[in-house]
Amino acid sequence: MHDWITACGGRQDAEDRIAFDTPAPARQALDGTVVTPLVHLGVLDVIGPDAERFLQGQASAQVGLANGDFAPLTVFCTPKGRMLANAQLLRVAEGHYRLLMQRGLVQSLAEHLGKFAAFYKAELRVRDDLALIGLIGQDAPALAEVRLDLVPPPVWHQAGDAETLLLTHPGPRPRQLICLATGQAEALWSRLAEQATPVGNAIWCLHDIQAGLAWLTPAHRDALLPQMINWEALGGISFKKGCYTGQEVVARAHFRGQVKRRLVRAQLEGGELPALASPVESADGKAVGEVVAAELDAYDQAEILAVLSTKEDLGPLRVAGQAVKQLKLPYPIERLDPESLALAH
Repeated sequence: MHDWITACGGRQDAEDRIAFDTPAPARQALDGTVVTPLVHLGVLDVIGPDAERFLQGQASAQVGLANGDFAPLTVFCTPKGRMLANAQLLRVAEGHYRLLMQRGLVQSLAEHLGKFAAFYKAELRVRDDLALIGLIGQDAPALAEVRLDLVPPPVWHQAGDAETLLLTHPGPRPRQLICLATGQAEALWSRLAEQATPVGNAIWCLHDIQAGLAWLTPAHRDALLPQMINWEALGGISFKKGCYTGQEVVARAHFRGQVKRRLVRAQLEGGELPALASPVESADGKAVGEVVAAELDAYDQAEILAVLSTKEDLGPLRVAGQAVKQLKLPYPIERLDPESLALAH
């Protein structure tokens, strides 16, 4: 854990979990504005004259759309179309791109891409020297603007520069993500905490679940097609660009309607938090899906994202002995072209 988090009163509950002594943190995020260190996320930079050309051959995004304003979602796949990592793609400067993703996949993606980067003038850098801070709440955009002197951008867009970047993520409450050098994090945190309540990063992950947004973890690396986490419904796949690794399989699954599992959002009737990859079971005990994200909500009930069979009638379902109540996703399951998303603002 970074020293700045300890200095700000955070404690490490797990490798990628920070907590604070704040009562009812999920409720605080509903009723007020909260600030949290996003230690479960990590950063991989791609730098060099060939960075755009290199990424264009590996990422599902149309890399040219990442223009320093629009910061599209993307995914990296095996030749068989299985996801190695999904990420948000930022253009920091000319020849400098940044990938924001689940921390546990940064090193493995760097090693995978490194096999191809050797043929380009492009360098991969794991950025352990950057801090990620999240703001959640109705006053989050205004607080970010005052403390950073940056106007918060629309969802999946960016503002700022290489020193300080401000992103907007979707969710049931406004969410801002700040990326800056670790050496500046403690001072910024102190200013933000004057008007926002410190909470653990489980709250940010809960809002990802409620946004229907699944970040791949090592538990599901090389196991799922992008459509199985609704990535094309979030604008994370360009079907208008040329070839990239895995593109043929991803396109075939889309155009032939061959996606046999889909991401669903659900609440469990109980407070036991299931482990990632826990099976979703039918009444007869058959596994019909897997948990890809799980957090406790403001009522101490488990909310999950699960990849579930698309068969119409699965009947009653259970996870870790708890009944499953499916909830509505906040977006339609239909293709959203990132090209149109970039032009919408």
